[in-house]
Amino acid sequence: MPKMKTKSGAKKRFKLTASGKVRAGQAGKRHGMIKRTNKQIRNQRGTAILSEPDARIVRKFLPNG
Repeated sequence: MPKMKTKSGAKKRFKLTASGKVRAGQAGKRHGMIKRTNKQIRNQRGTAILSEPDARIVRKFLPNG
């Protein structure tokens, strides 16, 4: 049986937490910050935990998912 291959794009964008949740960078932070409220910019710092339906899709692309 050959080794499982990881999708390279998913490997760079997502990490699994110890409890198996999927952590991803915040969406909506690439450009256009002038239009966003300061509250929105502040709340989008760091990373976010994906919702379960989205996480299920991403886990298929990661080796230990």
